[in-house]
Amino acid sequence: MYQQIRSVVESDFLAVNDFIVEQLHSDVPLVENIGHYIVEAGGKRMRPILVLLAARCCNSKNDHHISLAAVIEFIHTATLLHDDVVDMSTLRRGRPTVNEQWNNPSSVLVGDFIYSRAFQILVQIGDMRIMKIIADTTNKIAEGEVLQLITKNNPNSTEQNYLQVIENKTAILFQAAAQCGAILGEAVSAVEDSLKRFGMHLGTAFQLVDDVLDYDGDTQAMGKNIGDDLAEGKPTLPLIYAMQHANEEQLATIRQGLKDQAVSEQLLEEVILIVRQSGALDYTRQLAQQQADAAQQCLQVITDSKYRDALQSMVEFSIERSS
Repeated sequence: MYQQIRSVVESDFLAVNDFIVEQLHSDVPLVENIGHYIVEAGGKRMRPILVLLAARCCNSKNDHHISLAAVIEFIHTATLLHDDVVDMSTLRRGRPTVNEQWNNPSSVLVGDFIYSRAFQILVQIGDMRIMKIIADTTNKIAEGEVLQLITKNNPNSTEQNYLQVIENKTAILFQAAAQCGAILGEAVSAVEDSLKRFGMHLGTAFQLVDDVLDYDGDTQAMGKNIGDDLAEGKPTLPLIYAMQHANEEQLATIRQGLKDQAVSEQLLEEVILIVRQSGALDYTRQLAQQQADAAQQCLQVITDSKYRDALQSMVEFSIERSS
């Protein structure tokens, strides 16, 4: 399904890739080396594809959607570089993380370079509304990172805490991608607002499924280890739900898993089993489906086209994917 979605904007997608490589140019070799290492790692590029589809839905008349898609991907990439340092991650997309391959300072500083390059491109696009949305979005993402840091290793985290984190950390960039794509197409306010809400619902559904896969996915397909969130002390929704429905012995096991700085493999397996048997994964998937349904509703005001169909398929893919 992913390939079908991408094929609708394939020429645009390839142009975005070329533009990204071009914009990674630096007089400092380490910056280029790390930049290309990240790009070559691949990834689904869901966020830039969302920009392209939203802009095409609204009949964007110039090439600014190519630049904007790169901006969104750069912001996402910079957050991943910083995330991996904060989380002390060692594997992403099936390869060693930048902080593992090089070191923490290089990962942070190249992340800063990519962030700032995104804003240089925004200046070239020259739309103050888009610049404000992207600036506000990056600010919210930073707040989301801090919120997640506060909840780290906290067994008393609530579903509300969790939803606030994923809205700020993940969903808001999907929202910005869809809304700014609409702005580039000079969409009427009703369409722009619908695509903005579509992005938020899609991003929330995407992250909910991500957090299910952390307990029920395939390491090879995902390119990261099962149970990474628990190992990093992150109380995501499946774990929060499991804690709310656990007996005393199970709760003690989960709390120990969250508290330990280095979770043993045996303890990790025990907690994963508790989560799987608690109904937490079904509950989280149900919430993801609700968000997907809401996203589909937002598309009703969009004119029929192959681009709208691809947005619908993107929702389905986000729910059904296994990686």
